[in-house]
Amino acid sequence: MKIRIAVILFLSLGPTTICRAQEAPILSADEVIAKLIDHNSQRDKLGGGYTGSRRYVLENHHLNKRAEMLVSVKCDPNGTKHFEVVSEEGWKSANKRVVRKMLESETETSQPQIRPTTSLTPENYRFQMLGNDSLDARPTYVIQVLPKREDKYLFEGRIWVDAEDFAVVRVEGKPAKNPSFWVHSIHFVQQYHKSGTFWFPLTTESVTDARIFGKTEVTISYFDYQPNSAAESSLSAKSVMDQIEANHAQH
Repeated sequence: MKIRIAVILFLSLGPTTICRAQEAPILSADEVIAKLIDHNSQRDKLGGGYTGSRRYVLENHHLNKRAEMLVSVKCDPNGTKHFEVVSEEGWKSANKRVVRKMLESETETSQPQIRPTTSLTPENYRFQMLGNDSLDARPTYVIQVLPKREDKYLFEGRIWVDAEDFAVVRVEGKPAKNPSFWVHSIHFVQQYHKSGTFWFPLTTESVTDARIFGKTEVTISYFDYQPNSAAESSLSAKSVMDQIEANHAQH
């Protein structure tokens, strides 16, 4: 029996308390999004892309199945992502039909000609300010995100935007369009953390409720993320140190 389960990067909405953070200035949702887009552009130019690793874990308790995959990712300065599977184990069908399909989909939507149609911009979404919150002792804006069209690559939900760096630090929601008739619902939560001057994904947790196979949970852990600019600086510094050590060895 062929097992086909559609899983996208999404998890159920948890209870959220939205309060007024005194440190955050009063801005409209559109003003926050405009600053977010501007700051993202500046960070992209400064970072010059990035590298990192991910661990995908997929579990279906109803079928008593589990799959795991370790993946390396490289993002070019233009935003194009390249994935390489380092290792995989467990539920082979899920790794092949779910995780690898997720990687293919993300590679496709990262292409420069396609990315603008899925980005968090006024062209793709309507935004409504819900208030302010505090995450990890940092003030954030909480904004309702409503897709302007039914598209499986867009989502409906909420975003938390850091009030100082204007970076997305948390996303919760569901796809704007179910990817398959066999999928009853998909929900997700994705969290980010700050590393130096950059914000990188930390975890993505999702639950897909399929009509036949029940609930399937996907957890993605992100680690060793760094901008290419940092990697290049590290390599340059190492080259200098190697040259100094070589010179000492000669004398």
